[in-house]
Amino acid sequence: MADFDHNAIDDVLQGRVRLAIVAFLAGAGRVDFTTIRDATKTTDGNASVHLRKLEEAGYVAMEKRFVGRKPQTTYALTAKGRKALLDYVSHLEHLLPPAGGAKKGDAGK
Repeated sequence: MADFDHNAIDDVLQGRVRLAIVAFLAGAGRVDFTTIRDATKTTDGNASVHLRKLEEAGYVAMEKRFVGRKPQTTYALTAKGRKALLDYVSHLEHLLPPAGGAKKGDAGK
């Protein structure tokens, strides 16, 4: 694998929780904080830290509003975030051998 470049792996998305959040938002659309926290099975603080990092990278957009008298924060994947996820998946697919290409016993070689 002469063209393998570990620097091509997106540092923002390589974190398990951040990748889970982006993947979840790709299918969920705009959802509230609690839904994301519950879907990723993480704590309030952990979800908040990772969402902030994704927001700073431009991968998610955050919107604060009031529903009745209760504050609600929602998040959605941005076009930049969707492209980053697709690029990340494409890079991982590029690293895999073609289906049926690896022979039995080749693992680890």
